[in-house]
Amino acid sequence: MSSSIKQLAGQTVVYGATNILSRLLNYLLVPLHTYIFANASQYGVVGELYAWTSLFVVILTYGMETAFFNFSRDEEIKNKVYTTIVTSLLVTSTLFIVLCYCFKGNIAGWLKYPDHPEYVVWFSVIIGVDALTSIFFARLRHLNQAFRFAAVKITNIVVNVLFNLFFLLLCPYLLTKNPDSSFIRTIYNPEIGVGYIFIANLIASVVTLLMLFPSIFKQKYVFDWTLWKKMFRYAFPLLILGLAGIVNETMDRVLLKYFSTQPDPQASVGIYSACYKISIMMTIFVQAFKYAAEPFFFSKSKDKDAKDTYAEVMTAFVFVCSIIFVGIMLYIDIVQYFVGPAYRVGLPVVPILLLANLFLGIFYNLSIWYKLTGQTKYGAYIALLGAVITVGLNMLLIPRFDYMGAAWTTFVCYFVMMVVSYLLGQKYYHVDYNVKKVCFYILLAVGVYFLSVLINKGLHVTGMWVRIVVNTIILVVYLGVLVLMNRNYLRALIQRK
Repeated sequence: MSSSIKQLAGQTVVYGATNILSRLLNYLLVPLHTYIFANASQYGVVGELYAWTSLFVVILTYGMETAFFNFSRDEEIKNKVYTTIVTSLLVTSTLFIVLCYCFKGNIAGWLKYPDHPEYVVWFSVIIGVDALTSIFFARLRHLNQAFRFAAVKITNIVVNVLFNLFFLLLCPYLLTKNPDSSFIRTIYNPEIGVGYIFIANLIASVVTLLMLFPSIFKQKYVFDWTLWKKMFRYAFPLLILGLAGIVNETMDRVLLKYFSTQPDPQASVGIYSACYKISIMMTIFVQAFKYAAEPFFFSKSKDKDAKDTYAEVMTAFVFVCSIIFVGIMLYIDIVQYFVGPAYRVGLPVVPILLLANLFLGIFYNLSIWYKLTGQTKYGAYIALLGAVITVGLNMLLIPRFDYMGAAWTTFVCYFVMMVVSYLLGQKYYHVDYNVKKVCFYILLAVGVYFLSVLINKGLHVTGMWVRIVVNTIILVVYLGVLVLMNRNYLRALIQRK
């Protein structure tokens, strides 16, 4: 048993580290993109199209990844399960790509990019390939091939980053040095501009598919229609849940384009998308916690003190998140350089989105109740409630407040999901969370941020480095208060063997 637990822990670290590294490398492209494309409208194209990509990848996988894990538990049919799903995804992905190619002009017009039908073609291939490779990655996980999974994933990101650097930095540089180079002009066209971000992604997706080819052709392919129908019935609710989740995460960028009353809605999308990425540290911590917490929670579920452990983890999670919030906001003068100058007008959304992601992390903490009790339908209901809030409030607030309306919608969405999950959880799986301390940590963090704003305004501080010094003093005092409040717990934690 101990060896199995050790193997599971090792794989959890690999998968979690891979996801975090992938996100971190992708986030590091944001400064590159926002400094090169000083026109926020250009980056708005990136934000919107990747929002659509997230949505359609969920649609084109239609829950089959989870269905694969569920039905593969039967050793006698697991190969048939795999080949049936691969065949299904191959057919639907190919059909999707063909339809997008045939109607690329119409789709581009509907997206308000009539001069760029090539975007539709590029993204259809990216979406189709990513949907298909999802089942190959699922099989690697099923076979416990964690390191091969990580190698392919990291290669995908590295290829994407390298081709971004190649097209956006190296080629323009070489062209300025040798404007008449026929070789450079053959592989690089300055007019494509932001399109090279998509081309780099396309190349990375194709490279990933090629790396997975050996696992594709090792099987004798059989398609079982009866089995497919059983799997689809199982997977369909997961599709609905996945769509609701994606709506909550990404549809604000799409709705912002269509409901903004600004002269250049695409610029609003670009500014919002760039500033959204500033919440990187909170997002990375929440994602890392999500990867590590779920197996931990399940492993502790049969312990007598399981509920006490869950309550302690919740308090510790909010404790860390509150420090991340204060750290980012007190040093926003430095953090703002993560995005180009044209995008910094959107910095007021950052504290709102940081808190929204904190609420999302609390929701992940709370979600253990419906997973342990088998009441997973409530998870779907809560996600659907969030989707309704996301669509409804964005339509109401964006016309009045532009991207600030989108930010507040995200805040309200995750706050409501958190509260509803807590109330239902207390009914079906009561845990004595230290609500007072959790609320205190959050309110203290927000209070410290506003205090720094008031102090700097009251002292008429205008210099960046002076503000940093003042805010550093505030941060030290804040951390000192937290240490004094938790000194007994921290001492016991340090001394614990």
